[in-house]
Amino acid sequence: MGAVPLGRAALALAALGLLLAPWHGLEGGLADLSAWPGGAASPLILLLAGGARWWLWPVAALLALAAPPLLRGRAAGTLLALCGFGIVAWVLLSGYAVGLRGLNWSWLAPVLGAPAPQPALGWGALMVLAGGIGLLSAGLAARGSFGADAFIAFLVTGGAFLLAVFVFAPLLTILGAAIYDGDRFAPDALAARVTAPEAWSLACLSTHQGCGVVWNTLLLATLTGLLSTLLGLAFALMAARGGQRGGALFRAMTILPLITPPFVVAMALIVLFGRTGIVTGWLWTWFDIPRSRWIYGLPGVLLAQVLAQAPIAFMLLDGALRAISPSLEEAASTMGARRFKVFRSVTWPLLKPALAAAFLLGFVESLADFGNPLVLGGDFDVLSTRIFFAIAGARHDPGRAAALALLLLALTFGAFALQAWWLGRRRYTTVTGKGDSGVHAPLPKGLKLSCALVVWPWMTFTLAVYGIILVGGFVHDIGRGDLSFTWRHILTAFEVEWQGGPAFRGSAWDSLFTTIGVAALSAPLTAGLGILMAWLIARQSFTGRRTLEFMTMLSFAIPGTVVGVSYVMAFNVPPVELTGTALILVICFVFRNLPIGVRGGLAALAQIDRSLDEASATMGGGALATLRRVVLPLLRPAIVTALAFSFVHAMTAVSAVIFLVSARHNLATVYIVGRVEAGEMALAIAYSTVLIVIMLAVVLAIEKLVGRAQIGRRPAAPMRAGA
Repeated sequence: MGAVPLGRAALALAALGLLLAPWHGLEGGLADLSAWPGGAASPLILLLAGGARWWLWPVAALLALAAPPLLRGRAAGTLLALCGFGIVAWVLLSGYAVGLRGLNWSWLAPVLGAPAPQPALGWGALMVLAGGIGLLSAGLAARGSFGADAFIAFLVTGGAFLLAVFVFAPLLTILGAAIYDGDRFAPDALAARVTAPEAWSLACLSTHQGCGVVWNTLLLATLTGLLSTLLGLAFALMAARGGQRGGALFRAMTILPLITPPFVVAMALIVLFGRTGIVTGWLWTWFDIPRSRWIYGLPGVLLAQVLAQAPIAFMLLDGALRAISPSLEEAASTMGARRFKVFRSVTWPLLKPALAAAFLLGFVESLADFGNPLVLGGDFDVLSTRIFFAIAGARHDPGRAAALALLLLALTFGAFALQAWWLGRRRYTTVTGKGDSGVHAPLPKGLKLSCALVVWPWMTFTLAVYGIILVGGFVHDIGRGDLSFTWRHILTAFEVEWQGGPAFRGSAWDSLFTTIGVAALSAPLTAGLGILMAWLIARQSFTGRRTLEFMTMLSFAIPGTVVGVSYVMAFNVPPVELTGTALILVICFVFRNLPIGVRGGLAALAQIDRSLDEASATMGGGALATLRRVVLPLLRPAIVTALAFSFVHAMTAVSAVIFLVSARHNLATVYIVGRVEAGEMALAIAYSTVLIVIMLAVVLAIEKLVGRAQIGRRPAAPMRAGA
């Protein structure tokens, strides 16, 4: 795409936003459109003519300045770039400077005086912003940046803008909330909040009081990362080196945590080990072991998190074990090393990157986990739950929540830094282009026995937990031992009556429809944006490419609780006011799950030779044509993965969206948490079972619909007789 066509399209879009579309958001929804072109639906040109938004005249002036060269078919690169940047910067800065209470930045009073209150930006402003980004991209391409390809320039600048607004701006908002005490700039308030006894107290070492939430969070995350990694390693050793027939069963387990809401395991543990649980009752009846509440606290939360993370650690470590070159182990055996010596000196060192990745994943997921500590935490507080109650509790202290969120973010980044330091700059490559027909060394007998003693009891326990999830919604009261079959819980949630048409009477229908709609909309957006960003990072060369990659992956390192708090603070007031809408849920899921699409796309593109892109360019294909005709058809596996994972994560997320839901737009996971808090455990389990079935069906359907890339040779056409 050339700079002139893009510039003209951007100019037309911005002109429509300026002249026709409502400039501000419609508080009354579509009903406000009845007043168009006046009232709440007024376009900017009428607001300017009436003197209501006089400080936005530079936006119209910049558009008028960019129009003449484009209409003459010229791409004045510097002019277009400056006009586009000026439009975007002016719209956003004026939106932050003038808000619902008038002037937000008092230092601008000598220039702006006392402007009238300004509501949030609407569709007209969005169109002008998009047009400004298009003009900036066209100008940069005309100046020779991005290989003079306007399509690439637009993708990079547009992607960077979206990441800045929906990833970086919320984080900056949290920082701002933490260092302000009301409207007063108070860095001392931040210092007091992050060093408060509730965060760092060590009273548990000398008294019966609890420790600070930072120490609780670190202890839980460390134990979860360590135990899930060791369990995953035991399963991987048995599957890859133990000669066990249970390998297929081990791998079947790995899909369960992916399609299970994160707190559902906690509910099953309560049914088993709660004060009135099945196992608790048996122990009381058979062994006179008194009933207790041990499951509520560190042991219960740790058990739930390890159950969820151990299968993920197994996937990582199983792949790493199978990727180790057998020739290295054979060489050690040939030199007289015994099995345990081979394992200790060859296999174990080569597993360090996978072990570090498994531990880091368990550690970070434990930090971000909100559902399990909320259900099972009891008096054991962690940062994620304390942040939630600082926002949703009676005290409602956003500054305190922001400070605790910064502590949680610091722990997450610290974990990534420690992993990078531990691995250092060592190389762990064992697979080269040379042939390797060796056989992996078998496990030492003692190690194999130890792994078996861990694996099979844990497998039995895991199956029992998930059995409770699948059965608990279809019996009267599994927690009290009443196992008689019933549809009562399903009907309570999903009752349908026929009154000239289906009437959805069940209490869960609204949340289910909202969840499926939001997930179905966010999944393709996540996959599409992720694949585009991956293609830019892997296939294009431009200034700032590494920065763009960092921006796309940053949300992976941000715990969900921090994301939720930051979105509430950033998008609750103008200029971008989204709270209470379904749109904020979609945006949150798209940018929260974006790393899934990016990493999947990068991995797939690494297997596609650049010569295919070069051949397309040689034949006259531009970047857009190459992407559409060459790259995307070969990326079907990555698209499947991104779609499936994004949909599943949107269906099961709770930590971020629990701050963003509203009475009108509730989600399934938040509904289930509410039922657990109300003591309706059977109803919550029944709903969770329905969610698991839906997610499994959708994942299989996506794979069937999109298909797989076919890169092998096509079968030869049959020859006709006489040919």
